[in-house]
This record gives sequence, structure tokens and C-alpha cells, in this order.
Amino acid sequence: MLEAHAHHQLKALLQGEGSETWPHHLTLSRLVARSLRRGDHTLVRLVPGSDPSWLISLLVPLALSDAPLAVVVSGPLRQRLLQVELPRLLAADPSLALPCVEGADPGRARVWLLSHGELLKAWQQGRLGERQLVIPEAELLDGQLRQALEICLEAEDWEQLRRAHPKAESSLLELHGRLSRRVMAQPRHPDGLVALAPEDEAPLRQLLALLDGLPPTWRRWLAHGDPSWTSWARRHSRLMQWSLHRQPLDPVQAVAGLLDERGAVVLGQLGAGTEPSGLLGLEPDVTVDLGDPPLADPLPLYAPWRQPLPNTPCYVEHLLEQSRRLVLGQPGLTVVLADDDGLRRGLASGLAAEFGSRVVEECTAPESNGVLCCRWSWWLEHQVRLPLPNQVVVALLPIASLEDPLTAAQVQHLRLQGRDWFRERLLPDGLTRLQLAVAGLRRQGGRLAVLDGRLRGRSWGRHVLQALEPWLALNRLLPH
Repeated sequence: MLEAHAHHQLKALLQGEGSETWPHHLTLSRLVARSLRRGDHTLVRLVPGSDPSWLISLLVPLALSDAPLAVVVSGPLRQRLLQVELPRLLAADPSLALPCVEGADPGRARVWLLSHGELLKAWQQGRLGERQLVIPEAELLDGQLRQALEICLEAEDWEQLRRAHPKAESSLLELHGRLSRRVMAQPRHPDGLVALAPEDEAPLRQLLALLDGLPPTWRRWLAHGDPSWTSWARRHSRLMQWSLHRQPLDPVQAVAGLLDERGAVVLGQLGAGTEPSGLLGLEPDVTVDLGDPPLADPLPLYAPWRQPLPNTPCYVEHLLEQSRRLVLGQPGLTVVLADDDGLRRGLASGLAAEFGSRVVEECTAPESNGVLCCRWSWWLEHQVRLPLPNQVVVALLPIASLEDPLTAAQVQHLRLQGRDWFRERLLPDGLTRLQLAVAGLRRQGGRLAVLDGRLRGRSWGRHVLQALEPWLALNRLLPH
């Protein structure tokens, strides 16, 4: 039986390589093997920040199975699989070699390695066949699918439309000029994003509905005009240009039917509030939570009471003073996290006046005792290639801003349904990002400092503290 075979082979591999830190290797291997054999839907939840060595437990049953598979991965994970994990399998035992085929046509290959965009194209074109899906990064699924479904209209698309319909050139130029004035007149956003309301696009949609033979990108844009999609513009100030973007609010609706009569193994570092239905509409036959073993030492947490809120005038001064005290005497790397560009850069400047060139912003080569100021998304993307920090300073909790057009549209959509948009959308996403960001601290034995007064001053702060358990309160800063 596949489960027993995978269990035996994985156990021999781990014993041959030495001890592994993750405690659920054999359990995960048997779960995946069972799902592949039965062709059912299995969801495995991993604790955010789990040791990445769990990947080998997924790959062993994939190598031993006879089922045709489509493995859906992001770019960084694809690189890790091809350069690290697959050679590791081959070196351990030639019988565990897992031949993977990439590209648009897998032929008769058993394992097809796909990006999320390639998965959508293969499904829409009917090329998936009877392949079971294996998705090892469920925490990225929503964002990656939404990105793959995005419709983006650049300056050359407008030129292509104008050439296709020269008789409508004057009307198109007028509508383009109207949208340009609307986009360029908005206050500057750090990422150049400008929200667009349906009435901003309505005249253009009315004109395009009268035209035949639209270019493919414009046909897609016109076809997805319902309220379940949202639009925004991205301003490129240096070029004095802008691009028009449109994405679905809920990508699950756009891929309804993908899992019908098809087995699927979905794994991810998911928070407790994540609903399986938000993962391709998954209705799992088996759901398993694989947690980490109890920690011998809780996470040291410095989060004083009565800190000012981020929207108060004294917050910037408080943040700089507390950050100076936290960095002083630290022998290792300090990471300071804040998504607000102005706040982060001002804090970096203030710390640089005190600590000099040790302070850098979003640099992949900080000094051993450096201070790295960065956005949450940057840190989550690059932390695997950086030294483990001695401490992480949270200047602002990772609660998504309503200044982001996509977030604002999702919140408005939930509001219209009478749902709790903060506890259903913003808070769970923020807690998952926080857990992923501090995972290295638990392995290193460093400390976490939260200088955002909302942790103690808002009722939802207790959920943040619960997500960080186990932790030990540091009531005062002691010299090292």
C-alpha cells in the first residue's frame, strides 16, 4: 500500500540524513499518500512559520505514486524544489527520483509543475485531464490566483484599440484624457495606486459595447464589468503614464468547478480563521492540523501598557525613543517593520543619526549588528535569505490599509453584506503575517517588541496576543 511504502522510504531517508527538527514528517507523508491513493480532497494546516523541512514529506509520496499530478507552486518554491529538494531525493535513493515537466504541454509526463497562471490556462483549455492537484502553498493561493486573473491595460493597449477603431479615435482620446486627469489629480500614494469607481469607467464601457472586433485584452476587460471585480489605476509619475488594473474580489468564484471530480492535496501555513471554502472552494474530506511541539522557552515580548496610538501626534517621537532603547547594546540583527513609507523612512533617518551606517532600509546584506527597516511584505519575501534576527520591532501591526484600492473594495463588499469586515478580512490576514514574520525569532531565541499602542488599547489586541502564544512579558528593558 502506498502509505506504508512512503512511510518506510521516508523513514529510511531521514535516518540516513540524520535527525530532522520537524516532528510530523511521517504523519504528513501518510496523509498525502492516502489522499493520492483515494483521489479525495485533503487539507493540511501547518503552523505559520513551520520549519520548511516538511517539503520532503510531501515529495516522497508524490515520487512513489502512480497518479498523474499537477503540482502548483510559486516562483521561489519552484526554485527550491528544482535546486534543493529533487536532487536531495535522487541522492538519497534513485527509486525516489521525481521527474517533473514544465511548460505548456506536459505530454505523457506524470508530474506537471505549474505556476498559478499556468494552472488557470491549462484548466480553461481542458489540458489538465484527470490530474490530481497538489498545492503546497495554500496561504498564497488567494493572492496568486487574483494576480493570475488580473487584467492590465497599458499605454500600448490603448494604441492598439485606437488603431483597431480609427473612426472612434476622437471619442477614445477624450475618454482617455478624462481618465488621465482623474488619475493624475489624486494625492500621491506610495505605490502610485488610485481607486476608480464604476462611474469612472462607465463611459468607456458604453463606448466599447458599441464596437466590434475588440482586441483580446479589451474583450476580457469589458466582459468582467460586474461588481464582483474591482478596478484601480497605477500611476507612473516619472513617465507621466498610468495603467488600468482589474481583479476579482473573490478569485474562488472565477475558478468554480476546478476541483470537480478531481483529487486535491492542499497544504499551507494557515491561520486558525481560514475557511477551507476560500481555497478554490475546497470541501475537504480530511482536515488535519499539524502543530509544532510545545516550546521549552516562550517568546520574550516587550509591549508596554499605555503606548500612544499610531494616529496621535506623539507617536513618532515615542517610536523613535523606544527603538533607540531596543537597539542599544544589541549584538545581533534588529528588524523594524512598518508599512507606512513616511513613518518607516523617518524612523530609519532618526536611528541612523544615532547608530550610523548600521541602519539600512530593505537591504539584503545588513551588518551582523545592523538595524534593518522594511515593509512586512519585503521581510516575508526575503527573510529566508537573511540572517535570523536577534529581535523584531513592530512599529505598526500588519493590518491592511484601506488606502489600498483592492482592500477598500473587499471591505466595501463585506459591508454591503452586513459582515464584520475587520474580523473576517483584515485581522486574520494580519495575524498570519505576524506569525510568519516572527517564526525566526522562536528558532533563534530572540525577542519581539510591539510598539503599536493598538495592541493594548483595542479589544482585538487580545487576538494578537493569543496568536503569539506562548510568550513571556518583558516589563522593562535590561542591558545585555
